[in-house]
Amino acid sequence: MRGVPTILHLDMDAFYASAEQAAKPSLRGKPVIVGGLGPRGVVATASYEARVFGVHSAMAMAQARRLCPNAAFLIPRFALYRKVSDSVMRLLHTLSPLVEPLSLDEAFVDLEAGGTEATVEAARAVGERLRTDIRAVTGLTGSVGLAGSKMLAKIGSEQAKPDGLVIIEPGTERDLLGPMSVRTLPGVGPATAETLRRAGIHTVAETREAGEAELVRLLGRAHGTSLFLMAEGRDERPVVAERDAKSISAEDTFDVDVTDRTRVQLEIARLADRCVRRLREAGRSGRTVVIKVRRYDFSTLTRSETLRGPTDDPGVVREAAARLIDSVDTTAGVRLLGVGVSGLADYTQEDLFAQAAQAAQAAQAAHEALEDAGHPPGPERPEAVGERAEEASEGAGKPRHWLPGTDVRHTEYGAGWVQGSGVGRVTVRFEEPWSRPGRVRTFAVDDPALEPSEPLPLLRPDAGPGPAPQGEAADPSPDGTADPAEGMGQGPREAEGPDGSAGAGGGPGQGQGQPVTSRP
Repeated sequence: MRGVPTILHLDMDAFYASAEQAAKPSLRGKPVIVGGLGPRGVVATASYEARVFGVHSAMAMAQARRLCPNAAFLIPRFALYRKVSDSVMRLLHTLSPLVEPLSLDEAFVDLEAGGTEATVEAARAVGERLRTDIRAVTGLTGSVGLAGSKMLAKIGSEQAKPDGLVIIEPGTERDLLGPMSVRTLPGVGPATAETLRRAGIHTVAETREAGEAELVRLLGRAHGTSLFLMAEGRDERPVVAERDAKSISAEDTFDVDVTDRTRVQLEIARLADRCVRRLREAGRSGRTVVIKVRRYDFSTLTRSETLRGPTDDPGVVREAAARLIDSVDTTAGVRLLGVGVSGLADYTQEDLFAQAAQAAQAAQAAHEALEDAGHPPGPERPEAVGERAEEASEGAGKPRHWLPGTDVRHTEYGAGWVQGSGVGRVTVRFEEPWSRPGRVRTFAVDDPALEPSEPLPLLRPDAGPGPAPQGEAADPSPDGTADPAEGMGQGPREAEGPDGSAGAGGGPGQGQGQPVTSRP
């Protein structure tokens, strides 16, 4: 472990929610919750305004609605998040060739490999410049931790939130870690924490005092030794520029358990298509097809089949997944299905099966039948919701359901986003990231003038002023005058669904409540 703070950890602040607030002027300074909106959906990110009510990532969306009913509940828009993430990652690569992305909004950087002087002052200057550049390029904020190891740098960025910078200087590591929960240490999950709790170990200091021998007795040699070193503040893990994925998969959780055998087969075909699309986007192929089935009683099983060579052929993957699901009894009901590909490679072996073409045709027919069935299942992972929204925007027809947060464009009113839909109506707020909060209007769900659209950039393309700083409410109406009926949670009750799901300023939520009347 290096003593000087040459490892930088960047964590964007409430990334998905902050991006939505930057994109939607009417939501700035308001509680925003992004995630799966179905009964079994989970929270991907909550804005800091929503966190005040106890909402946090990975929470069940139903619980989030109870805690913060007047929040704006939105689907993820991964097309936008990826673009913003790419801009941030480019900034990180100007600092060093060693950048280790952990997710769209989080990464480690080895500053020493980039030639930064190994001093506290130099590290601080780099961190402050990075924060300034991120705000200038994206309009968003990120928190930075600087330390001599990855573990401490990540702890520093957590302490810096939101929109701050913390340097953990050499010699302060043990005192800093001592009072923290043992869950702070990498590799300590619920099971390990429970084992340590039963032994009377709750904090990092108590972990250190227990000694390496006791930790090895409790957790095994590898885990016990590693945990002791972490408790001592010693983390030798290097920043790794390339993190090779072991598998690529797609899965969905259903609002209602699926018992119909044909429906299960159609869902498997659709998930295989999505998995292959991800595989091709990553420029990879794979030789092992895996299905995942979670039954009504939460028991989970997997089945796999290894092919004769790596492939990225959707017909081959669909055929293998179909064979695997045929071996599983799903008559009692399933709540989750998934299809994955492992044994990844950078090349494909063509024509693995002579029947691939025939299987592709059959699966395509099944896929089309599924599309005709309507009502896509609610996802366990919010990524699936964003993917469906992206697929809807690419399709020729109108979506059957306008999901809250979806980008739209009207031939007369321009760009906007869906606040809610129900009883045959869709409510849209027309505004752009660089505008003032816009007006709300309601249309029939099949209005020919309304179309899905691509996300707008967060900053004006002509390099004009960006979005208002996060946490500051923008002017409440296009002319700067107060418009309480369109304010967040301030309008009449009929302007939002009973569960508050359209709480961004009215509009029916998730098929509930009455549509808002259009105003001139």
